[in-house]
Amino acid sequence: MLKAHDKEEQAIVKRASKRAHDDDHGGAWKVAFADFCLALTALFLVLWLMAARQQESLARIVRDATTSGQIGGDGIKPDIANSPNGSLIERFPLAHEGAGPNVGARVSYDSPQELAKLSQALTQMSQEAGLAANLSAVVTPFGLRVMLHDTDRQGMFMRGSPLPTPRFARLLRKMAPLFEHMENQMLIVGHTDSVQYADAGHGAYSNWTLSTNRGLAARSELLDGGMRKESVLQVVGMADRAPLDAANTKADANRRIELLILTRAQAATVAAMFGAPGAKAPQRDARADERDAAEIETLRRQLAK
Repeated sequence: MLKAHDKEEQAIVKRASKRAHDDDHGGAWKVAFADFCLALTALFLVLWLMAARQQESLARIVRDATTSGQIGGDGIKPDIANSPNGSLIERFPLAHEGAGPNVGARVSYDSPQELAKLSQALTQMSQEAGLAANLSAVVTPFGLRVMLHDTDRQGMFMRGSPLPTPRFARLLRKMAPLFEHMENQMLIVGHTDSVQYADAGHGAYSNWTLSTNRGLAARSELLDGGMRKESVLQVVGMADRAPLDAANTKADANRRIELLILTRAQAATVAAMFGAPGAKAPQRDARADERDAAEIETLRRQLAK
């Protein structure tokens, strides 16, 4: 009986040792799993913050387009989620470049010489931003025509999207303080190439909608950079109806945003066109159309090369 009892005690001791070993192994597994869950949560949080910033930018563009009545119908539209009620990213007002004691002073660009100086300043900004090949400008009787167009190496927007590329957004915000001190008003015109969306329905998302939304996106970036709201007289989308390279309507240069910095007389003329009936607009030189057409044709040949 004593030997049997000893064997039973030995068996009990062995079983207890085995359970202790199992408990130790199970605890280490739980710690490793907790570490993995923590890392996965951190990754999810980073991705969520990045997506939230993009959603806010796209939501602003679509909001502006919806308010202006540019988006309508039952076609395909960007699926933009609402911005979260709260954000972990604090937002502070940014100081505008060039703001100083003379912030109230306004500069007018009306003569060809003044417009040429403005063109040089914008060209220098594009060079500093690494987008020298994407900017073309020509002085016309209407004002300064600034074309920010795609090249085979660098686009201004995500392909088929109204979301500006980070480099283009930074360039627009850098231009904004210069426009802030400008008395002139501008037209913002969006253009696309001739590549069409698959859904060709009349109410579907099309190049008309895309070009308009890109114009609104450019306006939003300029305003975020400090430009006054009054500086924009009109935002227009022209789809693929006015290609710079008419021989190749799918060319990169046809995808562009144009900033037409109007002279004060031309701005009054455009405003009168859409103002109250009977409003008198300033008289313009009858030869302006011929000079402007010749300059634009020269620019088209340069871009085609």
